[in-house]
Amino acid sequence: MAEQFLSERNLKFLLYDVFKVEELLQYPRYAEHSREVFDMILDMAMKLGKNLFKPCLSEMDKIQPEYINGTVKVNPAVKTIMKECGEGGWIAAQAPYELGGQQLPHVIGLIPLFVFGAANYSGSVYPMLTMGAAHLIESFGAKEQIDYYLPSMFAGLWQGTMALTEPQAGSSLADIATTAEPTDKGYYNIRGQKLFISAGDHDGVENVIHLALGRIKDAPAGVKGISLFIVPKYRADDKGQLVFNDVNCAGIYHKLGYRGAPITQLSFGENDDCRGYLIGEPGKGLFAMFQMMNEARIEVGLGAAAIASAAYYASLEYTRERPQGRPIAAKDPAAPQIPIIEHADIKRMLLFQRAVVEGSLSLLMQCSVYSDMELVCEGEEKERYNLLLELLTPVAKSYPSEMGILSVSQGLQCLGGYGYCDEFPLEQFYRDVRIHPIHEGTTGIQGMDLLGRKVTMHKGKAFTCFLEEVHKTIAAAEKDSELAPLAAELTQALEALQKVTARLTGIAVKGAQDLFLADATLYLEAFSVITVAWQWLKQGLVLRDAVKKGLNSNEVNFYEGKLYALRYFFGYELPKIEGLFKRLMNADGLTTSMKKEYFQDNA
Repeated sequence: MAEQFLSERNLKFLLYDVFKVEELLQYPRYAEHSREVFDMILDMAMKLGKNLFKPCLSEMDKIQPEYINGTVKVNPAVKTIMKECGEGGWIAAQAPYELGGQQLPHVIGLIPLFVFGAANYSGSVYPMLTMGAAHLIESFGAKEQIDYYLPSMFAGLWQGTMALTEPQAGSSLADIATTAEPTDKGYYNIRGQKLFISAGDHDGVENVIHLALGRIKDAPAGVKGISLFIVPKYRADDKGQLVFNDVNCAGIYHKLGYRGAPITQLSFGENDDCRGYLIGEPGKGLFAMFQMMNEARIEVGLGAAAIASAAYYASLEYTRERPQGRPIAAKDPAAPQIPIIEHADIKRMLLFQRAVVEGSLSLLMQCSVYSDMELVCEGEEKERYNLLLELLTPVAKSYPSEMGILSVSQGLQCLGGYGYCDEFPLEQFYRDVRIHPIHEGTTGIQGMDLLGRKVTMHKGKAFTCFLEEVHKTIAAAEKDSELAPLAAELTQALEALQKVTARLTGIAVKGAQDLFLADATLYLEAFSVITVAWQWLKQGLVLRDAVKKGLNSNEVNFYEGKLYALRYFFGYELPKIEGLFKRLMNADGLTTSMKKEYFQDNA
């Protein structure tokens, strides 16, 4: 198994050179931190990734969670992971000081999640889910809820989950049927079922805290009637002792990949004794849950990029060591074979992987920076960062997820037949990465969110802010002779995007919503390619500046390699939007007019 699963050098390049994270230290929220603290966090995360997460990667895949007598048994490593992440402060890393957290910037908090995900994605989701659930309680819970739940969650003793999906309501949350009967004792009686709940039950922790959506009796239909509840597996009795809360695990799903973490089916209130505790206001549950959902969407994109990173370095190591064939121009069949990395098509596949992984990571860091700036700014500036983050969240979720599959596939292809066998990790990475376009909202949902909501919200203000951000990068790149042609290509791409956006929103104005959103996924794909091209051009500015100043011998390979990846993305990936835009400008309603009966073969 390859030792390297990510580039620590690239992480520091993005953090310090591209996004200049040290500039956040000027704000009171982050003033107590320093470059030394950030480096120490990265170093500690790398050690934990290598020594704790990665050693159990294959074992957690092969020895899957088991459903035994109503309880899920997981690999013993899970308990160690949660314990280490709790004691090390990783779960509370971004929480405020007053709650025992480290109050780290989001862009720094993203780093350990990426490291752990690249080392062992299944292992990383346990603390990640708990972090998200704890943050939601911190944001919307009452003081007594914060004081009771967060210490045990931050310590890694209690697992956190988000419980949304139901049998009759997959992504259609308006159809949630879980009920909450009010009582006069400060809690609600909960009844219902939840499906596909990651880490929804397991013996690696002492308790599982579900954040569940449900409907209070007589609440209105639709999303306005949805409230949010804390539903623990074990609740505290009058003496403070934990007792069973009638939260039953009805089974687990056997999955293609991502096998080290159980996906459960839950039943609340089989014995009419499941208590839920309201978070926030009645009917405002979906608003609160969207905080965790949006954070999770960024984390899904991050997980996909992390797996793709591990696959890239595994395939890179193999192609360096595997001898096969000779140069195309070689005439002597007795000449020594060359490593396959010297073949042009292998280089193409490796460049594709690097372009996807490092472009995706840059986008994810960009979103984290916007999240940090939203926290430290006020007024119009705060609104701007919020709009940019809202707009880019579906892109940050979907591009790494969809392209991560293709990236890992190319890595597997580099190994040939060996890539298809479980002696090498690529086949596991290929299975693991496949979930990401599905959970936390499918790619189709993200496309409708981008085109149907984010691009048009506030009369297109978020879209305008995005165009302004990209044009800033273009303007800087136009001053460099080597980047200027790429800047011109990105300018043309933006013009085409604006033209397509105007065409589609014009259809919406006429009331043809089905036609407007029919190809929203294609719009998302094109928008994403342009966004990642922007991120590569942004990196290119820093790369070119370093080259002009002169590189030492230790840095040449890194900078020149990234410049090749930049050129690859503009030369191979950006041109793909032309076909997408051609389709989007057509808007002939092919898929909306297709009748379901036409899929039948009556012969």
